[in-house]
Amino acid sequence: MTLDIDLDRQTVTPKDAATIILIRDGASGLEVFAVERSKQSRFVGGAVVFPGGKLDPSDLSDAWTTLTTDPRETTTGHTEPFATDALHLRALAIAACRETLEEAALLFASGTKKVTDEELLALRTECTTEPDALRVYLANKDLKLDLGALHAFARWVTPTAEARRYDTRFFLGVAPPEQSGAHDDFETTSSFWATPQALLDRNERGEVTLLPPTHRSLAILAGAKDVQAALALAAAANLSPIVPRAVKTDGGLALVLPGDPLHDVREPRSPGATRFVQRDKQWLPASS
Repeated sequence: MTLDIDLDRQTVTPKDAATIILIRDGASGLEVFAVERSKQSRFVGGAVVFPGGKLDPSDLSDAWTTLTTDPRETTTGHTEPFATDALHLRALAIAACRETLEEAALLFASGTKKVTDEELLALRTECTTEPDALRVYLANKDLKLDLGALHAFARWVTPTAEARRYDTRFFLGVAPPEQSGAHDDFETTSSFWATPQALLDRNERGEVTLLPPTHRSLAILAGAKDVQAALALAAAANLSPIVPRAVKTDGGLALVLPGDPLHDVREPRSPGATRFVQRDKQWLPASS
């Protein structure tokens, strides 16, 4: 899996997207839920990622008004707002929940009725042909999408040198305890729980492929011993957009982040190394 980078490419406008980093307390500490994208996918095929996808126009529909809880307000003081307004923030959170259902069979729902794995698998299948299936399910079960369960964590924008660009908002969410999760065998071909450090180690050994946003998110979460510590990291996170810049260096192709000497944004927006370099199709952190 490689990115489609062309340093001379004409810049395209990124599309809004959203993803949820699902977390839980496991036997060895904090765990995250990851899925492997199909190798046939036109975008980052074969990469291990968090469930997510692009914003759909239906996510902005007024039909969601009575079927969602209020999303958490994002902190102020960043260079750009996490979302343009309250409606946009709600739509991004809806997209994150909808895509997590479709790719991982997990649903953030608020209400008194129990949500079963069997229902979610059937609902996911129905969503492929019925655009309103999720809203109908929530209404019939007297449930709401629990947008308040999502904690804004980061914002990454695909480099301008890429053919397909996304402005992706990363949310942190504690996985519903009675739901198992499962990949869809279409967009995603495998799924698993792992500690952040275990995934980073597998990437280092070349066993999985992690893109820079996934790698950096895992590196940050590797410092959290449990769910509560992870949520504290989200509360303190810098939500300013991170737009890596693709550059050629003596060591080969690199993606430099804000704070790197080769990036036009001088202030760091994420802890850790300020660049990623490509080594045998892997993107690994490196010092400037």
